[in-house]
Amino acid sequence: MAEDTDQGGSGADGWVKFRRSDRDATLSLGGRWTVENAGALDHALGALDLGGLTRAEFDLSALTALDTAGAWLIWRTDSALRGKKVDVAVTGAKPAHASLLETVARQNVEPPAAPRHLNPIVALVTDIGEATVEVSINARDLLNFLGLTIVSWARAVRRPGRVRIASLTSQMESAGLRALPIVGLLAFLIGVVTAYQGADQLARFGAQIFTVNIVGIGILREMGILITAIIVAGRSGSAFTAQIGTMKVNEEIDAMRTIGIDPVETLVLPRVIGLVIVMPLLTFYADIMGIVGGAVQATMSLDISFLHFIRQLKTAVHITSFWVGITKAPLFGFIIALVGCFEGFMVTRSAESVGRHTTKAVVEAVFLVIVFDAFLSIFFSSIGW
Repeated sequence: MAEDTDQGGSGADGWVKFRRSDRDATLSLGGRWTVENAGALDHALGALDLGGLTRAEFDLSALTALDTAGAWLIWRTDSALRGKKVDVAVTGAKPAHASLLETVARQNVEPPAAPRHLNPIVALVTDIGEATVEVSINARDLLNFLGLTIVSWARAVRRPGRVRIASLTSQMESAGLRALPIVGLLAFLIGVVTAYQGADQLARFGAQIFTVNIVGIGILREMGILITAIIVAGRSGSAFTAQIGTMKVNEEIDAMRTIGIDPVETLVLPRVIGLVIVMPLLTFYADIMGIVGGAVQATMSLDISFLHFIRQLKTAVHITSFWVGITKAPLFGFIIALVGCFEGFMVTRSAESVGRHTTKAVVEAVFLVIVFDAFLSIFFSSIGW
């Protein structure tokens, strides 16, 4: 028994002719299946009796116009039938219409599931698990990027001419020379605070002279390199992410690959090498400014002359304390540059993504610097440095 039904919009705007014979059905679609007719067509499709079918055919030969909205309505009906194990065939589609239907089917993304109202403890465990997975994936990708950077660096060592000297010197100027004022000021103030707090505690035992020991050892071994690394991470690491991320948004990196330029060699190596070179210099400068700040505070509050401060510093501080801080500097510079460039390449093509990954770059770089500083401090102490 056959059943014929006409559904759809008025006139030639868009229509559906439905013919059913037992468990087989034919849907003839015609007219303009476009966004202005989507409401009427959606209502027409929803009114069809599609239950109990084993085979269905979409005849698109009468379509005069089709846009994404119309193609989505067809795809949705097709998918609903296939979900019921119905054998679906699409016939009569013009090449342009068939291509649009394929594109809609390929790009369709299922909407996210509605949030479940979980028990607070279950929700906490779920959040911890999701965060752990995200951190693990990020660590894996960062490790892959580290390997890619090392390979590019080894290639540059074999062929030094591949390193762009102009780009390298520009990065050294930006990350090193222009960072001197802020690094010097903060290191000086850290020296002042360290001397003030140390003297305040040691005054209880009449041992204010050992304030020099606290300032010298604290600045040279830890505070100088840490304050420098944190400033560089917030200043240069974030800049690396923003620069590369903006290039990613503007598709400049894709253009570089298209014309045969290696983005890692061009964008990453100058930044990594430049920061590895300037970090020891910035750390040395921070050490000097921190000690000067401590000496100024000691002179003002403890009546310790500058020459007396220097003599006590020479007696209290061994040269190994200086080398402990300087040895950490190239490693921390490498970590900051690596993380900054990595997060830049992780940016998707949106301005919001640039800001999010810039923040992540600073947080991750500072976290890794402090973690490695803790391990290195334990290591140097264990070997007697």
